[in-house]
Amino acid sequence: MAIYAAGVTFAVVAWGYLVWAAIDFGATARSGNSAAWMFLVLACIGAASCLFAGLMLGVRLLTVVGILSPPPGSPEAAVRPGGGRRAAR
Repeated sequence: MAIYAAGVTFAVVAWGYLVWAAIDFGATARSGNSAAWMFLVLACIGAASCLFAGLMLGVRLLTVVGILSPPPGSPEAAVRPGGGRRAAR
């Protein structure tokens, strides 16, 4: 559980930094620096990736804690019947 929490924290902090960098690169690009456009695009893609990873890790964390239930088709959702041959009779 701590690994998921650390992953969510890291992803959200990285997302915030990349959003801040994208805003800065956007201001620089608008002032006439054409190379800043490439960094703006890379920062936007990185920010979107970090946000996606943070959300996915957050859902996993909530599933491990027990707040959310796993999806119906996942192996974690499979309920194993109790007993065995003798209980089936």
